[in-house]
Amino acid sequence: MTEHTGAKHGGEPGSRGRTSIADVVVEKIAGMAARDVRGVHALGSGFARSMGSMRERMPGAGSGKSVTRGVSVEVGELQTAIDLELVVDYGVSITDVAGAVRENVISAVERMAGREVVEVNIMVGDVKLPDEEDEEGEGQERQRLQ
Repeated sequence: MTEHTGAKHGGEPGSRGRTSIADVVVEKIAGMAARDVRGVHALGSGFARSMGSMRERMPGAGSGKSVTRGVSVEVGELQTAIDLELVVDYGVSITDVAGAVRENVISAVERMAGREVVEVNIMVGDVKLPDEEDEEGEGQERQRLQ
């Protein structure tokens, strides 16, 4: 015999409990979304990229380039603000690239993290000229392959 006590379980299963998202998660999402935009050469200042490149060559320092370099965020319960530092390729429209980055980052963060993006501040810190070697060693590697 089943007895119904009238006790109700609170709401839909998806609404029971709280989900927290670490800042680094939003930084990675924003960094990947920004890098996907054509005309973005890299994220971070020249100094930060140089230091990151040296750090990545050290044994045990992790693999690949840091996805969060040049990205900082403030993540709240419902909203987030994002600051990006970009290096753009020479010849592209900086305002068009910045607009596309903003659009791509907002879309990715809102879709993946479920946080409203209240602002994406972009600082273009450098332009990658066609004849400049890449500070992360790509230019040297290209020369060795030729």
